[in-house]
Amino acid sequence: MRASLGALSGLITGLAALCVAELVSPAIRPEASPVTAVGGAVIDRTPPWLKDFAVRHFGTNDKLVLQLGILALLAAFAMAVGVAALRYRKAGSAAVLIFGAVGAVAAAGRPDGGPLDALPSVVGGLLGCGVLYLLTGRLALHPSRTVGVAEGKGEAHGTFDRRGFVIAATAAVAASAGAGVLGRRLNASGSAEAATVRKNIVIPRPASYARPIPAGADLRIHGLSPFTTPNKDFYRVDTALVVPKVDARNWRLRIHGKGVSKPMTVSYHDLLQRELIERDITLTCVSNQVGGPYVGNARWIGVRLADLLSEAGVKPPSEGGPADQLVARSVDGMTIGSPVDTVMDGRDAMLVLGMNGEPLPFAHGFPVRMLVPGLYGYVSACKWLTDLELTTFDDYDAYWVKRTWSRRAPIKTESRIDTPRPFASPAAGKVPVAGVAWAQHRGIAEVQVRVDGGTWHTAELAAEDSKDTWRQWKWEWAATSGSHTIEVRATDRDGYTQTDRRVGTVPNGATGWHSVVVAVT
Repeated sequence: MRASLGALSGLITGLAALCVAELVSPAIRPEASPVTAVGGAVIDRTPPWLKDFAVRHFGTNDKLVLQLGILALLAAFAMAVGVAALRYRKAGSAAVLIFGAVGAVAAAGRPDGGPLDALPSVVGGLLGCGVLYLLTGRLALHPSRTVGVAEGKGEAHGTFDRRGFVIAATAAVAASAGAGVLGRRLNASGSAEAATVRKNIVIPRPASYARPIPAGADLRIHGLSPFTTPNKDFYRVDTALVVPKVDARNWRLRIHGKGVSKPMTVSYHDLLQRELIERDITLTCVSNQVGGPYVGNARWIGVRLADLLSEAGVKPPSEGGPADQLVARSVDGMTIGSPVDTVMDGRDAMLVLGMNGEPLPFAHGFPVRMLVPGLYGYVSACKWLTDLELTTFDDYDAYWVKRTWSRRAPIKTESRIDTPRPFASPAAGKVPVAGVAWAQHRGIAEVQVRVDGGTWHTAELAAEDSKDTWRQWKWEWAATSGSHTIEVRATDRDGYTQTDRRVGTVPNGATGWHSVVVAVT
């Protein structure tokens, strides 16, 4: 029983340390809390294959799984320390400082961190040390009687302060819970204020509207992805354990670096006053497996990025500029590098302010994110943007490039079957096979479908909105009973047809034909 109470003491200690750190973190910033800091450090050190595994199997829940894993490890460590402290009270209690040290190093070492970020973990560790010392003191044995010790037959028995332990443990849990709740509310108050600011923003009408979506662009087939992806359904893949809630009133963007003759700092209000453009653009994540869900189409409003760079005096390398890489930095420390020539080649690269008729959602980069049609997100779509630096690919490797991904990554031509779903059981007869295909900034020219390795059939293409958006397709299949494999491939307007060679997402995007197996009844 005493060992179990020792383990319980460790758990209470861990709770106290975390909750106090949570209470201190609002004075620094929410990202300084230990679980967030350690989680961010783990993500930074996760190899690409493991990151892909997490995204593939857990999707947008990958961060929740990571946090639960960290808490589980912390709980195991805390229980072990609690049991050890029964015998080595001072040393066991001092071991709690390891928890504080790990959190402090992780927080201070984050790309967006600093020395003050270590404070919540340090305070939490110190308080946890005291809590464990107090609790294990109540579990110390006091001699009561000895049975057979002289004859070497028995053990020394004793009692501990059960009532004192219950009182101390209850008080520690109550105080910890109160500190945790208060810390959460303090962090939430800043987020709520930022949310109120966002809610009251009215984005001006664009000077250049997106053209109306062609009547035949959305085939409206059951099971087929809609042409425009609702904000709530738009994929989210990033490294932020806590979505930054930036107050647009305090947001600033700095533009500087090589070839910048007129360094600039602009506010959110400054961008709202500039000429805005509106465009339908499909985004794709490089972590998208063949047939995967990490692609979506939305209507974006923002400021032309090339105009802003030109105003700062930037010239692309093709015109003699010294910088070939534009490094975008996020408020959470993420760095993303884009080719300057691509950003300034006339495509609708922009600093985005709005998404599908509203200010950017926080999860998708509010107040400002970057977007470059035709490039995978990890080299173009920096969210929560705060800094743009002109440099060279030789001088600087951005976050994902340091982790073996390619420096340059144009989106590959891909297609996906949305309906029928894998292992579906449609009835024999006419079965609509439909899906989407994309080749941003090139456009889709043709989609073909085949069954069981037979003849390729040309699918009917939906109307094209633009070369920067995906395109729906459908094919009427005269299905017969039995198990069948359906495959799809697309050809872009440059004449390239998808290869059947299956390649994973690393280092610059997956390739291969998407296929589904169905059992026709």
